[in-house]
Amino acid sequence: QLDDEQAVQRFQKAQGELSSALSRLLVVTENYPQLKADGLFKDLLTQLEGTENRIAVARGRYVKSVQEYNVLLRQFPGVITAKLFGYKPKANFSVENEAAISTAPKVDFGNPQPAQ
Repeated sequence: QLDDEQAVQRFQKAQGELSSALSRLLVVTENYPQLKADGLFKDLLTQLEGTENRIAVARGRYVKSVQEYNVLLRQFPGVITAKLFGYKPKANFSVENEAAISTAPKVDFGNPQPAQ
């Protein structure tokens, strides 16, 4: 829930861990050419890349929405409505390794070697 600051922080931490795990997975695949040649694994990586892209888009929309909401709370007449109903500013999304998660991982299969 957006009102639960700890839940938002746990979600942010989970996002950072997910991105880190996906990056490590891509590094591991570089050491196993036969894995990169597997069609199912290629499909998995394509799905993961698409998921990362969707997460990045959703994160951007969330950040923009929170910024707009917080500005609305500070402007007239929103400031009056906010005080009347007890609306409070929301913390925006931030991740420790924000630079690392700002771009989707690059998937490069190069020239896969045939499976043995």
